Amino acid sequence: MKLFITGIGTDVGKTIASAIITEALQADYWKPVQAGDLHNSDSHKIQNYLSNSKTKIFENAYALQTPASPHLAAELDGLTIDLKKIIEPKTKNHLVVEGAGGVFVPLNETDCVIDLIQPDYKVVVVSRHYLGSINHTLLTIEALQNRKLNLAGIIFNGDENAASEEIILKKTGLKMLGCIENEPYFDQNVICYYADKFRTTLVELY
Repeated sequence: MKLFITGIGTDVGKTIASAIITEALQADYWKPVQAGDLHNSDSHKIQNYLSNSKTKIFENAYALQTPASPHLAAELDGLTIDLKKIIEPKTKNHLVVEGAGGVFVPLNETDCVIDLIQPDYKVVVVSRHYLGSINHTLLTIEALQNRKLNLAGIIFNGDENAASEEIILKKTGLKMLGCIENEPYFDQNVICYYADKFRTTLVELY
């Protein structure tokens, strides 16, 4: 199984959700495009969050210096991101693929993050509650559905907002894969706790 983790925007909790899913399935992990924080990248964070010894973390296809939209970060590095050079790593294990920002974050003049999502991927949307997040979540899901991509479900992150969750699930018909509470910190123990909590639901996606 290949799961693509995307969010309704930046800083909504994709990396935490990716760590939980990776740990729950003892899957391999790959972030195709990393922009900025190369000494403490999302791949580094995932490595620090995991407890299992099975996961393999694959190298980024593009590791860019500037914490900015990938198209700009690439330009500043004197590069142009080429989708043909983003080659999915081969593994017999489950694979968790983490996107960058939201689905329409540009990679170059023509391609966006949504163009990284392959037909055999199951997409997990991470939604964080804030004023306007219902709109952002529904727009993200509609964009994915318009591409006829395979949606696995939604993970909600942050303090519970039952009204928002209810209307999003009702309007989209998607499954809630789990909720991540507004924890004071995340470490291996907290990730393990959520991995145990989410595992049964994730296994049902096979």
